[in-house]
Amino acid sequence: MLLKKSIAGSGRAIATAAIIAGIIVTATLVVGTYLAIQPTPEKLLPPVEDLAKNTYLDRYGRRLNVTYDNAWNTNDQVRFHEIPEFLRRAFIISEDKRFFCHAGVDWLARLNALRQNLLATDVVRGASTITEQVVRILHPRPRTIWSRWVEGFEAMALENRFSKVDILEFYLNQVPFKARRRGVVQAAHYYFNRDLSTLNQREMLALAVLVRAPKWFDPKQQPSRLNRAIDHLAQRLHNTALKPQAISRRELALSNVDLRHDVSHFIRYADSHREVFPHQHDAAGGTTINTTLDLELQMKVQDIIDSRLENLHSRGVKNGAVLVVDHESNEILSWAVGYAGQPGKAYNKIDAVSVRRQPGSALKPFLYADAFGRGWTAATLLDDEPLEESVGLGMHTYHNYNRGHYGLISVREALGNSLNIPAVRAIQFIGPSEFLTFLYNLGIKSLSAHPNVYGDGLSLGNGELTLFELVQAYTVLARMGDYKPLSFIDGEHFDNGSRRVLSEDIASLIADILSDPAAREKEFGWDSVLNLPYQTAVKTGTSSDYRDAWAMGFNDKYTVGVWIGNLDYSAMNRVTGASGPALSLRAIFNELNRNRDVRPLYFSDNLHKQRICVDTGLPADDNCESRDEWFIPGSPPQGMAAKPENIRIRKPGPGLRLAMDPRIPDELEYFEFALTDTPDLQNLQKVRWYLNNRLLATTRKPVYHWKLARGNFTARAEVYLRDHPQPVLTDNVQYTVN
Repeated sequence: MLLKKSIAGSGRAIATAAIIAGIIVTATLVVGTYLAIQPTPEKLLPPVEDLAKNTYLDRYGRRLNVTYDNAWNTNDQVRFHEIPEFLRRAFIISEDKRFFCHAGVDWLARLNALRQNLLATDVVRGASTITEQVVRILHPRPRTIWSRWVEGFEAMALENRFSKVDILEFYLNQVPFKARRRGVVQAAHYYFNRDLSTLNQREMLALAVLVRAPKWFDPKQQPSRLNRAIDHLAQRLHNTALKPQAISRRELALSNVDLRHDVSHFIRYADSHREVFPHQHDAAGGTTINTTLDLELQMKVQDIIDSRLENLHSRGVKNGAVLVVDHESNEILSWAVGYAGQPGKAYNKIDAVSVRRQPGSALKPFLYADAFGRGWTAATLLDDEPLEESVGLGMHTYHNYNRGHYGLISVREALGNSLNIPAVRAIQFIGPSEFLTFLYNLGIKSLSAHPNVYGDGLSLGNGELTLFELVQAYTVLARMGDYKPLSFIDGEHFDNGSRRVLSEDIASLIADILSDPAAREKEFGWDSVLNLPYQTAVKTGTSSDYRDAWAMGFNDKYTVGVWIGNLDYSAMNRVTGASGPALSLRAIFNELNRNRDVRPLYFSDNLHKQRICVDTGLPADDNCESRDEWFIPGSPPQGMAAKPENIRIRKPGPGLRLAMDPRIPDELEYFEFALTDTPDLQNLQKVRWYLNNRLLATTRKPVYHWKLARGNFTARAEVYLRDHPQPVLTDNVQYTVN
C-alpha cells in the first residue's frame, strides 16, 4: 500500500514538474516572440535614413544617380495599376497561390511543406507567403526555424494594417533579383533591357520564376532549366481564371549588357562642390539637384568611347574619357569615363576627366595665341631646323613627330601641322613663366610648379593637367576670348571669375587656323580624319612614349575633349591623337550636329586679309609665290619672327653635367656655346665669352666651340649690338665636366 502511494505521489510530482516546465517553456516562447517581433511600419516605404541624401536629375528631369548599392529600390518603383495584370497573377501563382485568402500565413502550405521536408529528410520547400517575404525584406534575419516563427506573427500584423494591394505592390517593387537589382522594373531592364510594359507573357513568366532562385535559373547559364520552369508555371496558369495566350517556345531575347547609365564620376564631382547647390529638398530629406547633363547624349557618348576603347584594345589601350560642353551657356552636357560601371575593366573607377595627364601638342593653340598678343601674326616665319637645348642636367635634341624639317614655315602651318621645333622657338620668344601665367588665366591650375621645372618643354605639353581644365581652356577660344567657369547645375551659371583673356581677333584667328585643312596638309594630308563635315576647330595631342592621346575640338555651339591612354601610365602601341581619340571626336560631333543647323565659326570683322609672299611672310609682289593671310589690326606682315629681347646663354644650361668621352682624344673634344636668338641677328657685332671670369674668346657669331676640360665652370657672355651703346650682359651659367 505504501509502495502504491509512493508511486502515485511520484507520478503527481512528475506531472506537476512537466506542467511547470511547459508553463516555463510557453512563457519563454511568448516573451521571446514578443521581444523578437519588430514593430509594424506606419507606411510601406523604404526607410529614409537608408537612402542616398542627394537626388541628381539631368536637364530634362531624368534621374541620374541610379545606384544598386542601396538596400532598397528607390528609383524604379511603379504603382499597382501600372504593373501588367498577367505579371501580377504569375507572381501570385508562382509564389503564393492563396495570397488573397490567408491572413499573412498559409498554414495549409506550411503543413504540406513540413510533410515534403520530412519525407526528403531535407529542406526542399519553404512555403513563405508573399506577405512573409515582405516581412523578410523589411526585417532581414538569418533563415532559421525561429525566424520563420517570428515572421508569421509579423506577417499577420502587416496584413492587419495594410491591404493586399499595398503589400503586393511593395513586394513587386522590392523583391530581390540578381546583381543587386530589386523589383520587377529593374529586373526587366537587367534581363531584357526593356520597359515593364513591353514584356511579352513568356518574359513575364521568366521574371516570376527567376525570383525564386536567380542563380539556379540563370537564363545565360541554365536556359533549359529556366525554360522548363516557365512551361510548368504556364501550365499552372491554365488552371486559373486568367488564361495565358499561346506562349512561344522560342528562346528568350536576353540583353547582353545592362544599358543603364553610370554617371557616378560626374556625381562625385558634383558632390565635391556642394557649396553651390540650390536649397531644394526632396521627400527623403536630401537635396534635389537639377544638373546640366543630358542623359540621352551621355549614354551615346559613353557608347562611343567604350566602342573606341574596344577597337584599340589590341594596341594596349585601356582607359579614356570625354567631356562635352555647350560653350554658349558653358554647361556640361556629358561627362563620360571609359567603361564606367562595367565589371572587370581596369581603373574604370578612377575619374579620368579629373586625372592629371600630359597634354602634348594640345597646348600649342594657346602658345601661339599668347604670341599673337605679343606681336606675332599667322604669317610670321619660324625656323624649323634641328634644335638642341639644355634641359635639366643634360642636352636635349628636339624633333618633329615625323623627324623631318620644313625650314622657314609660317605660324599658320606650324600650328596646323603641330610642329615641335617652331613651338619651342615660340616659348623662347614668350618665356615659360609668362606662358604659365597665360595658362593660369585660362583656368589651368594644375601646372603649379616653378617655370624652371617645365622649361621650354612646356610648349610641347610636358606638364600635367586635366581633361576638365583643357576643355575649359578651349571654351575660351570657342567663346571668342571670354573665360567663364564651367557649370553643372541647370540654371546656375558661375559668374565668379568670369573675365576676358583674349581679344576676339586672336581667338578668331586661332579658330580659323585650327579649322583650316590646308594649314595641316603637310603632316595630316587632305583626307585627314580631322576634316569634319562642318567647320570645326580641331587639335590633337600625343604625349611622350604614347602614354596619352588627345583630340580637342569646337564648333559654333559645342566644345568636346577626348582623352585616351592608360591610367597606370603604361605606354600604348603608337596610338596618337589622330589615330586614337580623333575618330571618337568625329562621332560625338556627328551626334551633336544631328537635327540642327550648324553655323560657321565666328569670324571677327576686325581681321583683314592681305596677300603675302610664301617664302618671306612679307607683303606680296610680282616676283614671289603668294597667298592670302588674315591679320589682326596693328600686326602687319613682319617676315621672320621677332626675337626675344632677353638674351641668355642657351648652351650650356644651368647645372649641366658633361662627361669626357674616353673613345675620343681629349684635344678633339669640343662643346658648342650658344646664345638664344638675339633681337636682331643682323645687328650682332660681337660676343665676348667669359669662363670663370676670364675672357675666353671673342666671336662674330652667337656660337663658340669650346675645347672640353674637366672641372667646375661658370660661363657668361657680353653681347655687343650695333643699335645698343652698351653690351648686353647674360646671366652666369654654372656647369660641370667629368
